[in-house]
Amino acid sequence: MALSESSRNALLPGYLYAAPFAAAGSPFAAAGGGVGGRAVAAPSAAVAGGPAVWARAPSEPGRRIEMYTPAFYAACTAGGIASCGLTHMTVTPLDLVKCNMQIDPAKYKSISSGFGVLLKEQGPKGFFRGWVPTLLGYSAQGACKFGFYEFFKKYYSDIAGPEYAAKYKTLIYLAGSASAEVIADIALCPMEAVKVRVQTQPGFARGLSDGLPKFVKSEGYAGLYKGIVPLWGRQIPYTMMKFASFEMVVEMIYKYAIPAPKSECSKNLQLGVSFAGGYIAGVFCAIVSHPADNLVSFLNNAKGATVGDAVKKIGLVGLFTRGLPLRIVMIGTLTGAQWGIYDAFKVMVGLPTTGGVAPTPPAAKA
Repeated sequence: MALSESSRNALLPGYLYAAPFAAAGSPFAAAGGGVGGRAVAAPSAAVAGGPAVWARAPSEPGRRIEMYTPAFYAACTAGGIASCGLTHMTVTPLDLVKCNMQIDPAKYKSISSGFGVLLKEQGPKGFFRGWVPTLLGYSAQGACKFGFYEFFKKYYSDIAGPEYAAKYKTLIYLAGSASAEVIADIALCPMEAVKVRVQTQPGFARGLSDGLPKFVKSEGYAGLYKGIVPLWGRQIPYTMMKFASFEMVVEMIYKYAIPAPKSECSKNLQLGVSFAGGYIAGVFCAIVSHPADNLVSFLNNAKGATVGDAVKKIGLVGLFTRGLPLRIVMIGTLTGAQWGIYDAFKVMVGLPTTGGVAPTPPAAKA
């Protein structure tokens, strides 16, 4: 599959990854640039003067997706939907107990007692209260989070150029993930507001179908975004940590723990690395984003409440500690599973897994 020059330029500047007609001996003729080991080989032209052929990912016959094309970003978006929506829905019981521990610690004193209270008051079905807004909200968030991360990571890398992109790759991971999460949270916020209200106020609504109209009637449509700033405060640091630490952990695993190059590792081993890197990243994510998570739960549960009210009620120590052990378990497992599913989806459609040993930056010209 070949991309025309105008088509490729319409997507993103591409000089980091390859020059359309790289001269022999140039850095791009030898290998494409890249970040986090996701280097892309220089394109070649079958006919002199013809369009450049973009680097092909490992693929099965008939399942070829070319890097940094609309099909590539669509695949990453679909992988994000599968990874985030399904995993968040699966851990709904943990999320339910965590939210109630944050809102009413006197009643939900611990993880075990919290499950006991829910089982006694709401029965087994109560453990999945709010699963529909969870599935829809985090599917939308995952689509934007992963799809736009791939977009912004390449975009900022191209702006920086090959040498600086390799030198400051961590800053690019942080900037790309933060930019993606700003958009992702706009998609998530309405469903998150309804989810928290349904989960923490028994009797408010059975789920999304009756909860959304009741929420809008009570708070107005603007109320669906009342928690957007605390949500950004929770999710942007979380996602920056999630992507940057994942990329760095995976790079270190391939560099120090696995003797063979990534390209020689089996897909199963690569997916195992993705899960391990994701779990470790998830632990860091839970810690840095937990205070804002407490704020989101409080604000979406209490009508007319402010951040000041939340700090006064919960306390500074409570913001950092209330529900943290459960959230570390939940987010660690969640993040590991998300990266595993995301990379499994990429492998399925013929794309390489995420991360690896960063390439050596091209030597500066004398």
